[in-house]
Amino acid sequence: MSRQDSLRNEIERDLTKQLKEKEVVGAHYEDIIQDYLSLWDLKCKLREDIRTTGISVPGMHGPKSNPSINDMHKTNDRMLKILEALGLKASPVEPIKPEEKRSANDLI
Repeated sequence: MSRQDSLRNEIERDLTKQLKEKEVVGAHYEDIIQDYLSLWDLKCKLREDIRTTGISVPGMHGPKSNPSINDMHKTNDRMLKILEALGLKASPVEPIKPEEKRSANDLI
């Protein structure tokens, strides 16, 4: 299992746990969590496209901004709206170890 699959499973468990703790139950809520996870999958693909293609792509009149950047912002916004509507919080991310160096790609 890849790190991404492992993280996806962790997010699903965490969101489901939060729903149960709030005593919010029902198939439609579970379906909304699956919608959130589908958006999370899309966000990961968009992030990978930005990493491999770059922040700009060839356009008819020269370089233009990679459309995946705008799509990723919209996807993130929709994900946050789902969490807000359900009264849930994003899963905490593993803390970055001091010896790990961060780069501009970490912001993508």
